[in-house]
Amino acid sequence: MYRGGGAGRRTMAATSEVLQSSERMTEAGRPDAVGPTTRPRPRMRLSTSRLATLFIVIFAVGVTLVLTAVYFLTARVLDNEVDAVINSEVNNLVDDYSRGGLLQLVATLHRRADGWGRTGAVYLLVENNGFPIAGNLARWPQVVSRYNDWVEFEIDASDAGGSVSHPVRAQIIRLPGNRWLLVGTDILDRSRLASRLRTAMFWGVGASVLLATLFGLSYSRRIRRRVKAVAATCESIMAGNLSQRLPVEPAHDEFDALATAVNRMLETIEQQTETLRTTFDSAAHDLRAPLYRARVRIEESLQHEGLADNVRETMDATLAELDRVQRTLGTLLQIAQTDGRGRDVPTEDVDVAALAQELVELYQPEAGNRNISLDYRGDATASVHGNRQLLAQAVVNLLENAIKYVPEGGKVEASVRTIGDSLTLTVADNGPGIPEADRARILQPFVRLDRDRDQVGSGLGLSLVAAVMRLHRATIELLDNHPGLLVRCVLPVRKEVATGVAFVTP
Repeated sequence: MYRGGGAGRRTMAATSEVLQSSERMTEAGRPDAVGPTTRPRPRMRLSTSRLATLFIVIFAVGVTLVLTAVYFLTARVLDNEVDAVINSEVNNLVDDYSRGGLLQLVATLHRRADGWGRTGAVYLLVENNGFPIAGNLARWPQVVSRYNDWVEFEIDASDAGGSVSHPVRAQIIRLPGNRWLLVGTDILDRSRLASRLRTAMFWGVGASVLLATLFGLSYSRRIRRRVKAVAATCESIMAGNLSQRLPVEPAHDEFDALATAVNRMLETIEQQTETLRTTFDSAAHDLRAPLYRARVRIEESLQHEGLADNVRETMDATLAELDRVQRTLGTLLQIAQTDGRGRDVPTEDVDVAALAQELVELYQPEAGNRNISLDYRGDATASVHGNRQLLAQAVVNLLENAIKYVPEGGKVEASVRTIGDSLTLTVADNGPGIPEADRARILQPFVRLDRDRDQVGSGLGLSLVAAVMRLHRATIELLDNHPGLLVRCVLPVRKEVATGVAFVTP
């Protein structure tokens, strides 16, 4: 940002020497491979895990409902079959009683008394006082009320040489003469079958849930792996490496179709970007020469004596405008080169704290001429792996921007501190600041606030800083300093990156 005047020219000349010195130090050794570092990212909320969990729950509930329905329907069928058998036997006995009275019924019960061994049938005919008349039960079961139609109870019976408790289901009917007839059947086999069905149901649900869990985890892991690969490639592309492409697998699924379409789009963008960059670079270089020649001619003309004052003033103004055009052009070229460099940027270990202190000392005389306090507060040494020249240019732009807008008698403070795995560079002032609504767009090229239209400048200073931060995979924030503006840049200290590419020290 050109500010006119001898002090401003001397400061800019000194700054240029610092940057050129940094560039010479950088050119001393170039790395073979350069890549971006990562910045802290918020923890992902894994939608694939939630989807897999939802699938497992729905599948488990569905299987449980199906198997439960099968179990209860099977148990109902077995109960109905048992009840039908008992009803048929009761009807036959009632018919015998109706035809031949009590003697016929007793004779029939005596003939069927051994039915327990063959069919598990249970019979008992008792008087109203409970005295047994006929049947294969010794007495009326104590837990059974005569006034229930259907009952279930247990009896002890000999089975395989031992006494075994057998469940029995029976029907009770009242006969004329206050006699009670109990007819039932052994349901031990049915109970065992129901128990096996329950066990099979539980094992079926467990196996189904296990298979669903394994499938869900496998699916979630596969989707997560593919998403991470796409995210890593996108991070590399955003860092300027437009030659990267999304991975395509032989599965030919929806992800591969999307990756193929995106890769075609990236090829088109890369071609257009390269064409635009080449055109811009050519235009910028072609404009530099005539601008430089015009500047030299004006400066030579100013050396001649006898020029009229109005002519000299006009030529001085023209020279100032040429300075502004040259600086704007140079800054635009720097932004374009910074955004387009990607992996071919020479890097080294840069002591940002020492660099900031050096530049603060360089700008203190100019700040003092405007009665502005310019100080450094922070660590004595703090290093990152990056491009020294570009980092120096970013610090210069932040200091110039602060000094430019802070009113006379104001204060500017630079700070560099290492916190954990990141380095924080801040430049704070007590000037007018930037409204919160304008902080995002002020980082775009040529964006200026309406209140600053009368200030000399092109609105590219913070844009260049943002481009340098993007190249170094860093973040830049514009915050309220209460009052004034606080610019915070957070650069990663670690060399490793998520894509497996690292800055390599020469």
